[in-house]
Amino acid sequence: MSSSADLYNIPSSPCQSPRPGQKKGRRTRERGKVFWYQKKGAKGIVGLICLVGLFFVFNGFMVFRLQADDEISGEKDVPVRNSSSISVSIKGESKTIGKGKRLRKGTYDRMLALAAHALAENKREPKDLWQELFVPASAWRPCADRRNWNPSEGNNGYILVTANGGINQQRVAVCNAVVIARLLNSTLVIPRFMYSSVWRDVSQFSDIYQEEHFINYLTPDIPIVKELPKELQSLDLEAIGSVVTDVDIGKESKPSFYLKNILPVLLKNRVVHFVGFGNRLAFDPIPFQLQTLRCRCNFHALQFAPKIQETGSLLIQRLRKNGARPGPLDHYLIGPYAENNLQEKLGHAVKASRYLALHLRFEIDMVAHSLCEYGGGEEERKELEAYREIHFPALTLLKKTTKLPSPAMLREEGLCPLTPEEAVLMLAALGFGRKTHIFIAGANIYGGRSRLTALTNLYPNLVTKEKLLSATELKPFMNFSSQLAALDYIACTASDAFAMTDSGSQLSSLVSGFRIYYGGGKMPTIRPNKRRLADIFRKNNTIEWKIFEQRVRKAVRQTKHVLQRPKARSVYRYPRCKECMCLTE
Repeated sequence: MSSSADLYNIPSSPCQSPRPGQKKGRRTRERGKVFWYQKKGAKGIVGLICLVGLFFVFNGFMVFRLQADDEISGEKDVPVRNSSSISVSIKGESKTIGKGKRLRKGTYDRMLALAAHALAENKREPKDLWQELFVPASAWRPCADRRNWNPSEGNNGYILVTANGGINQQRVAVCNAVVIARLLNSTLVIPRFMYSSVWRDVSQFSDIYQEEHFINYLTPDIPIVKELPKELQSLDLEAIGSVVTDVDIGKESKPSFYLKNILPVLLKNRVVHFVGFGNRLAFDPIPFQLQTLRCRCNFHALQFAPKIQETGSLLIQRLRKNGARPGPLDHYLIGPYAENNLQEKLGHAVKASRYLALHLRFEIDMVAHSLCEYGGGEEERKELEAYREIHFPALTLLKKTTKLPSPAMLREEGLCPLTPEEAVLMLAALGFGRKTHIFIAGANIYGGRSRLTALTNLYPNLVTKEKLLSATELKPFMNFSSQLAALDYIACTASDAFAMTDSGSQLSSLVSGFRIYYGGGKMPTIRPNKRRLADIFRKNNTIEWKIFEQRVRKAVRQTKHVLQRPKARSVYRYPRCKECMCLTE
């Protein structure tokens, strides 16, 4: 399978006028040379012939390379168009943008070479690279722990939840279930986690979170028990109509839906079992105190189990090169182990090494679910389609019965996760130096280790939890993907700067929200605008590095504004709202 360094490359149109400050095209220069040659003697003619000859030799070599790439990948040039005649260059394919503008494929090799050259110059990093907009960001402080209501009696019945997805989807489901329990004046049974063929993890709540802390912290809000009363355990919940699946509840349903449709079932049967419960509660409109409870659950009630905190503290300690400086979020992430780390380092005045955490969301489940193409041709398409048929059957059916946007259109709209090559080009353009210590979060990157070549070539100080922790230290977490993801969560949240490659990722959303809530304006997060970046990457065959830098920095800078939570958006990702945080004057 070919590397995605060969993906999505569109040269600028030859008819396009150069921008201010941009060098004129080759044709313009050649026309200038012809005019000059007409006025000069034989010496100029010889020089021009040599120049043209060199041009054709170089051009022939590049054509040979392109043809060789096609032979290796086994792909043919097949034009693919969408309904509006807008497309991007896919590896081995010729695409059309508008009428009569046919573009050939290119690679990221040129841009990666320019990035390597820029990093070799060892320029000083931009001043704001490791900083957030401190004054407006620090004006917000956590206050979801405030309460001004009486505890719920929970006497309408019991709420069971079996949450699907990975650790991050489950975390959201748990907090939404807490809110539903309060809304329906019911008692929550400790949530259970559904086994998934994607995640293949049998972990349950107490394997990941501190169960007693969760129960005790939320007792002033709702009653929580570890299991149903014995008289209800023998009920056939499906037979009596108490099982409610995601098919029965619309995505992000309003509280009124639960009061109208779920409460009667609860009052009749004394128990309701939500199965799946993925994003089934709206963010707006919702009563103020219920929204606050949502934040209280996520930012205060859910604390990782001691074994995760202990190993997470080792991970942070090694990422900081055993530095004595504790991070602003250590206490909230690893609890008492933050103090243990500090005591062990007293007397050893070692300056902590700062690090960047990069969530490279490029595992096969994301790649397959995106419906985008990544340069692997027919082999890749077959592999991802087979994966979708097994793990995402509903998506496969939708793809067969509905005309969906083309992969080209999806990329143009910024709906494809950044590839490893695109991620490293973004970091280099932002100004992160070659010596930057980078922690890579994520499971198995689609395409294997070779997909990380571009990253490791430009940033040799790149590590993962598997590299920092010994086999013995990792052994308790092996075959438990959610617990391993919890370690990634800790390392990312505690980092000096955090960069995401897919803003739709639950991990990235939860990490960035936690950093906002507790960060005090000192925990910068890089949120790329993938739509803008897609437009920039399309020009990678012609764009100059300085222009590339300027455009990438502008695209990322626009996402750094300190704004309140937009209406109907997630409080887990955007906690800057009056229900979760307090704005100081």
